[in-house]
Amino acid sequence: MTHDTIDTRVGTQNYPGYSNGNTLPFTGVPFGMNYFAPQNDEGSWWFNPSKPLFSGFRCTHQPSPWMGDFSSFLITPFTTDPLIRSVFHLQSSYRIEEAVYNPGYLKLTSQRYALESELTASTYGMKLQNTSLRSEAVCFVVSAIKGIHDIHIDENTISYAVVNASGSEDPNFTMYAHMTLDVPFTAEASTFEDGTDIIIIRTTSSHPTITVATSFINSQQAKLNASRLPSTFESMLANAKDAWEQKLSKVEVTHTDKEAVKMFYAALYRCFLFPQTFYEMDSNNEPIHYNTITRSSAPGVLFTNNGFWDTYKSLFPFFSLIEPEHYELMLEGFLNSFHEAGYLPKWLSPDERGLMPGTLVDAVISDALTKGLAHDKIESLYEAMKQSATVESENPQYGRRAVNDYWKYGYVPSSYHESVNQSLDNSYSDFCIAQVAKMIGRTDDYQTFMESSKNYAQLFDSNSGLMRAKDTDGNFSDSFSDIEWGHAYTEGSSWQNSWAVYHDFAGLIKLYDSKQAYLDKITHLVNQKPYFTSGSYGFEIHEMSEVAAIDFGQMAISNQPSFHIPYLFTYGGEPASTQVLLRSLMRETFKPTFTGYPGDEDNGSMSAWYVFNAMGFYPVSPGTQEYVVGIPFFDTVTVNLPNGEVLQINTENNTRHHNFVSKMMKDGTEYTALYLKHNDLIQGTQLDFELGIVPRQRQYTDDELPFSMSK
Repeated sequence: MTHDTIDTRVGTQNYPGYSNGNTLPFTGVPFGMNYFAPQNDEGSWWFNPSKPLFSGFRCTHQPSPWMGDFSSFLITPFTTDPLIRSVFHLQSSYRIEEAVYNPGYLKLTSQRYALESELTASTYGMKLQNTSLRSEAVCFVVSAIKGIHDIHIDENTISYAVVNASGSEDPNFTMYAHMTLDVPFTAEASTFEDGTDIIIIRTTSSHPTITVATSFINSQQAKLNASRLPSTFESMLANAKDAWEQKLSKVEVTHTDKEAVKMFYAALYRCFLFPQTFYEMDSNNEPIHYNTITRSSAPGVLFTNNGFWDTYKSLFPFFSLIEPEHYELMLEGFLNSFHEAGYLPKWLSPDERGLMPGTLVDAVISDALTKGLAHDKIESLYEAMKQSATVESENPQYGRRAVNDYWKYGYVPSSYHESVNQSLDNSYSDFCIAQVAKMIGRTDDYQTFMESSKNYAQLFDSNSGLMRAKDTDGNFSDSFSDIEWGHAYTEGSSWQNSWAVYHDFAGLIKLYDSKQAYLDKITHLVNQKPYFTSGSYGFEIHEMSEVAAIDFGQMAISNQPSFHIPYLFTYGGEPASTQVLLRSLMRETFKPTFTGYPGDEDNGSMSAWYVFNAMGFYPVSPGTQEYVVGIPFFDTVTVNLPNGEVLQINTENNTRHHNFVSKMMKDGTEYTALYLKHNDLIQGTQLDFELGIVPRQRQYTDDELPFSMSK
């Protein structure tokens, strides 16, 4: 089974000053409401794959260490009679190389207690099976950051509540847990030395299994969720493995480089983790969720733990190709978020956190609708996009920032933080909104948003060839350094953030003196030294360190603003530079190791980038129904499409020194366009690539170039 070959620790070796993924080794089921992982450290970086210690199994909802974890608790198994003063006093060593970290199965042996623990999970619960290798009685401590509350114990069950330790509209946002054991037990409420409330559970069995189900609704719903769990560890494990195999079998790859195959499936696994399910099924099997604004339960589906600024670029277009039904369900959830908050979400964890510029959920919606998904909700989704784009919220956490000034000046003025990124993101979002307006016959709106989608040009500085901030009088500042981070730019300098013109690279090229000037600029972007100054950050943030470490010039594949930069050459008619750059990035910066990613993986966005580019194409501009052709990384890729069709991709001469596409065939006919249409792919097709040692020189017509609004 592919499931059994995946090590979930890829990319988990991290600390605040440097990211190799900032991932966590989640065990659960695809898009589960809860995930589980061993804890062996403290704070937001609570897992270290190289630290041979084990504090317990953590129920987690952490999408990123920068967001923190909400509604987490820890179950620490032990034998004998240790000091129960703190988690530290209970921890044990374990052998890193002997542990099993799979998507649906976790197994490790506590050396201190000679205790083997196995864990598997479902959408709403988990089972933890324990075996004492010395035939001693197994016991447990249940703890949480803010303590365990509302504890109720009887001879068969334990129920308790965990208060959120991260941010939320509801400061008392609570998760409820319902726990049972398959052996007799005694339990008592107790405290650690620091006063934190805990539960101590004691058994006389050497082989107990704990079952836990959770709910964000109430304790009764937690009990209902528990009643629906499989009865045995083996049956839950079989269900979890089957769920993962169903997802992982959607894309099959072959390659002589087995490490590359491992990396591919480690990335593919992460494409099915977020957004997490944030709704439950009531007694009538109807979906309900907790509304943190009204602080009550509400009907309908909801999803959480997703930053759209990151995931719109790659993850959601991936869903459109192989997970369209679930994509539609997620759109329904995002619409419910809009109805409850008045604005479409930007960063959910568990509710709106108001982070990152723009409202890039517009691209998620537009990409789905233009590909034929969710048309039953098209009017509602359009109104939600328009509201968020044109009405400024009194609470800056919601909607676009500086909406009124953006529409007044045609850009977000320099007095606002990250003004260049906000302006460019708004410009692209306006294009996405216009595509939906056109679909439903809103002609006036279409023209308005298409016109404002050209606003990116207002910030182009012909002297530097980069995007720069303007004040309200339309002036660039007197001082400018192209390597200075922050101020008008998000997590980068002008080099990383001047190219977010996804819908109109032809228009951007026209702003240069010539196409050659454009090509010279992006060539310099990649070939220069990765120098930087800390700018408004005032210190070296981890993204700066990662750019310097990989040494690809200012091509910071470590962060989302650079994901499409390799394809800038293709838009200028030089796909060979795109191809060799992609091959180098795929080969040198992604490894199936604890340090596997070149930067924050961010909710599946970087994993989906890897998966797309391994297949040989990438969705540079969601909302246009196009993928830009790159270069495949694998010998064969078989995409088993949800409609029963197959997308087959074959690559000849796939060696380390063949880094250019010499010829591409589509269904047996030579294909020279530099883009692929979504509808062609989902109908089933065969793509055959022949790679060469040197690039094939030729000129491309406008019709062969990818979509640009001004083409």
